[in-house]
Amino acid sequence: MTTGFDFDFPLEEPERPEAAAIDLAEFKRAVGSFATGVTVVTARNGDRMVGFTANSFTSVSLDPPLVLLCLDRRAPSLLGFNPGGTFAVNLLGDDQEDLSRHFARHAEDKFAGIAVRSSAGGLPLLDGCLAAVECTLEHRFYGGDHVILVGRVVALSVAEEGEPLVFFRSRYRALAP
Repeated sequence: MTTGFDFDFPLEEPERPEAAAIDLAEFKRAVGSFATGVTVVTARNGDRMVGFTANSFTSVSLDPPLVLLCLDRRAPSLLGFNPGGTFAVNLLGDDQEDLSRHFARHAEDKFAGIAVRSSAGGLPLLDGCLAAVECTLEHRFYGGDHVILVGRVVALSVAEEGEPLVFFRSRYRALAP
């Protein structure tokens, strides 16, 4: 039995039951009170590299090793995340706020002028990150206005030193010593 489902693009809005009225500004303030690390997720869509900034990243399972991230259903980068495809999660260091901001913007070629190397599996990896987690896409799920992507970890690289880029209450922060 499969736990995920595949869908064709463009994604259609799923039917939803009536929900309690929640003030969206207050919701953003509430969830923004949870400090997160910051990542840039990269993949290939044919010969074109795609990437986006994400702070919705977490480990899901150790056996098998799985990670989860979320991507806006309207994002052009979504076309690079197909069943059986691969992607890399680049975990940013505290000196990489500029990369986070760069990949959060809409641009025709987000990789122009960015230092990138190819992994053994051909994925674009960003230089200077704390770690890179390479994955094969296992599942995609609807999650409101986002798609939840679950990847099986197939390769890792981890820097010996460095501090994480942290995001809290709509601002980048530094960890206290």
